Amino acid sequence: MARMAGTKPKTRIQRKNTEQILGAALEVFAQHGSSGASINLIAKTAGLTTPNLLYYFESKDAIRRELLARTLQLWMAPLNMLSPHGEPVEEICQYIRRKLDISKNFPKESKFFANEILSGLPQSKSEIFGPLKELYNAKIAVLEDWIQAGRIAPVDPHHLLYSIWATTQHYADFDVQIEEIAPEKAKDRFADAEAFLIEMYRKLLTV
Repeated sequence: MARMAGTKPKTRIQRKNTEQILGAALEVFAQHGSSGASINLIAKTAGLTTPNLLYYFESKDAIRRELLARTLQLWMAPLNMLSPHGEPVEEICQYIRRKLDISKNFPKESKFFANEILSGLPQSKSEIFGPLKELYNAKIAVLEDWIQAGRIAPVDPHHLLYSIWATTQHYADFDVQIEEIAPEKAKDRFADAEAFLIEMYRKLLTV
């Protein structure tokens, strides 16, 4: 949460500085993880003094929580768009495409979220997993309905989602690995990944 209290609207400069701080913090957290980040490093990266930064956010944890809230909304949006009223296989393929777009366009957010999960989300588990679990359970129910109706193949819906998360986020979280071990695949990795994953999941899910 931003430190500035009250309901008075922020000025243009205050909004600019808040976003500047959060952008710098995202860079620092994605590169160094929560334990390796510091308020001084975030301030330096943002081009601000530490006292100036502390006018907006009272601590590193306050910045981290704000980033987590924003990243969670970004991360959940593609799953939220999975419609129970669409054609099941196509809905799942569209979800895969949206997840790949997140990895392509928001790699720092993806790495930040992955680092937070790996660190055990200290003091934030209920904040993160509460909304995510509610959405997850709702979409699992949609997948189970499709399976029971014979509209997609009888796969484990939990592992279906886990595998989509793992395959799509790999291209952001492990981009350095891809560039080192298969540089010829790195340039067009998202387009290639989309073609490969869509074909794979269509074969898996089509009845």
